[in-house]
Amino acid sequence: MKIALTGAHRVGKTTLAGKLLEYLPDYELIPEPYHALEGSGYLFSETPSLDDYIVQLKHSMEQISKSTNNVIFDRCPVDLLAYIHALDESENIQSFFNKVHSIMTKIELLVFVPIEEPDLIFCPESESPGLRYKVNEILNDWIRDFDIKTIEVIGTLSARCEQVIKECG
Repeated sequence: MKIALTGAHRVGKTTLAGKLLEYLPDYELIPEPYHALEGSGYLFSETPSLDDYIVQLKHSMEQISKSTNNVIFDRCPVDLLAYIHALDESENIQSFFNKVHSIMTKIELLVFVPIEEPDLIFCPESESPGLRYKVNEILNDWIRDFDIKTIEVIGTLSARCEQVIKECG
């Protein structure tokens, strides 16, 4: 099964992905594009720019198209498209959206990790909490536009894991 985690920054996707590996030991974790690209030498702006998000989006789509079964993606193209849209609503994202929609058909379970009320994870001013909330709203609107089995996970890390494992059934 191909599982993709989606959500804004600082919502617990990476922590959830790592914990899921304990329950799904035969799965491979594909790190979020930012970390993968940074590890391969890509130099991001201090505050990621629109171009940085486009590079990550293309990398994320490539990761999905090259992947095999039993994979967990720590972030997916939908997230990155939401960041692009949140940063520049005038950017014509329709061609990106069509490509993302097409590649996301390879995902069998989309796990949306929203910002909870009350917010469980502190986001310092230096990490753009306004952008975080905007991306969360966009994702909340968009995730239903994809014909993919989708769940929204909330609560403690253990509760979130149980919600995902139940769907992997």
